[in-house]
Amino acid sequence: MLTASGLTKSFGPRTLFKNVSLQLGSGRRVALIGSNGTGKTTLLEILTGLQEADAGEIHKPQEMRIGYLPQELKSTQSKSVLEEVLSGAEDINQLAIQIKKLSAELEDSTGNQKADLISRFGEAQSRFEQIGGYAIEAEAHRLLSGLGFNSQDHNRFVNQLSGGWQMRVALARLLLSKPDLLILDEPTNHLDVDSVTWLESYLEKWHNGLLFVSHDRDFIDGIANKIIELSSGRATEYSGSFAEFVVSREERINQQKALASHQAKEISDTERFIERFRYKATKAKQVQSRIKALEKLEKIVIEKENDPKTNFDFPEPRRSSRVVVEFEKVSAGYEKETILDGLTFTIERGKTVAVVGPNGAGKTTLVRLITGELKQTDGKIFRGKNVDMSWFDQLQAKVLDPKKTVLEELRTIPKIEDSGRNIRTYLASFGFRGDLVDSLVSDLSGGEQTRLALAKALCIPVNLLILDEPTNHLDLPSCDVLEDAISAYPGTVVLITHDRHLIRSVADNLLEVRDSKATWHIGVPDRIINPAPKELRSGTATGNLQTKAKQSKDENRELRRELTKIEKKWEKAEASLLEIQEKLNEPELFKNPKEAESLVSEYETAKDKASELMKLWESLEEKLRNEENS
Repeated sequence: MLTASGLTKSFGPRTLFKNVSLQLGSGRRVALIGSNGTGKTTLLEILTGLQEADAGEIHKPQEMRIGYLPQELKSTQSKSVLEEVLSGAEDINQLAIQIKKLSAELEDSTGNQKADLISRFGEAQSRFEQIGGYAIEAEAHRLLSGLGFNSQDHNRFVNQLSGGWQMRVALARLLLSKPDLLILDEPTNHLDVDSVTWLESYLEKWHNGLLFVSHDRDFIDGIANKIIELSSGRATEYSGSFAEFVVSREERINQQKALASHQAKEISDTERFIERFRYKATKAKQVQSRIKALEKLEKIVIEKENDPKTNFDFPEPRRSSRVVVEFEKVSAGYEKETILDGLTFTIERGKTVAVVGPNGAGKTTLVRLITGELKQTDGKIFRGKNVDMSWFDQLQAKVLDPKKTVLEELRTIPKIEDSGRNIRTYLASFGFRGDLVDSLVSDLSGGEQTRLALAKALCIPVNLLILDEPTNHLDLPSCDVLEDAISAYPGTVVLITHDRHLIRSVADNLLEVRDSKATWHIGVPDRIINPAPKELRSGTATGNLQTKAKQSKDENRELRRELTKIEKKWEKAEASLLEIQEKLNEPELFKNPKEAESLVSEYETAKDKASELMKLWESLEEKLRNEENS
């Protein structure tokens, strides 16, 4: 058990956190959450010994092994992928070296010495078998497969891989080493939906200590049995799922508000007493007593509510044609390799389409075809009229100039000064208020750099927005705001993400890219965004039983999420309907027959949509009620 008490850390005049205490050990799977800049990564580095706290103590057994996966790797390895992963099994590797040495000594030994060596050799082999030495390579292959590696990639050199794939190798190595305490900082950032689901299933059965930072609600819900929130410089622990945490936190803050209000009244009454009787000798003792009480009083601090101070501001784009992009039997690739083959689908105006599939399957190739950056080798691509597009790439935050300020970096966008937008107000909508606009890019956190890159990508009005992993490095509150912004966005969105909660909340349709094909799915089928882990897809009876058990466990939760999503859309449709109705009531409208006819048609369409959503909501509510009562 690792026990930390009174941990405090400041940078200059700013205190990140104060008097943080926590316990980490076997069976405790803890999610560490909090807004960007609250010190989550700093706390992890203090616990792993990479930084020192200003105050506080950490106690742990001397033999306790801690495994840590940071957000960024500092160096690459010249070993093969498999060799690097196997190097994580330190105990087994040392025992293998010992067995090899004993075997060599046996060849040259005689008599009593040989008998002693045979005994030691047998003990070493027995121990090697007990700790899984003979199965370790198979386990390494299984971990790599679960994290998305093809079998032919296991012999590639690590330094030939991209940063994202190197992170997967590091994660596989950590999992194979089975540390007593596993600490992961945003482990899902470089994973696809398949790998996230596999990792969630793997860590759900993790028996040692686990502490992880994540912005993925589904991932947190699937693994954590404790949640620690860093907020207002303090750490508060909650038991249960993320949904239970949200309720508990709200209750806690409401209680703090009530207590703070009561305390404020007591302080006010005490101050009035002091002021009234300050100069009366007969009351001097009581006055002094109250003054001392006020001096000793520790004021109740109300934790900041989850306000990320961001409100991603999408400028109003012009209206595009109904068909934004249409693929007809499109194929594409690089040199002689075909990446995508025979793609046929249509993306319509105003829809949000989530693109999912394994890394390397061709999602980025698909986006390059949509933007026209890549020419197809076969088939036809139709792009609609008046389609203006912007592409936010997950690597855009990496190419920001570290020497520029936030304001200077935004001004690198051509014609931004002529757009009519107040640049400072625009940056404020992305959380850069006051002096923050003069901060150097190099001084920003990973999440702040992502928000700045998003601000650059979205500052010119577009009606086709392509977002490639926009939630990487964002905190949970910022992810919530991004979710609301995409839901309210008036244009068309193509969204590449592994965040299942975000997909479920905003997507109208799914485009699944897998095995060189792209399959169009109406709605958001849960079997696509929450697939069974690879070892459960083998068709075995055990796999089927486990899959069914998980589906049964998750079905009600998925129905509730879908119900909430449809309810939001229904409310939005009703609001739109009322807005059109108000326009129809304007007396001047019917002086322009064409405009009136168009508005009546728009009203009928909106009315039908609201009616359909209401029926769907009623159907889902009845289904959920039946499931809960069965």
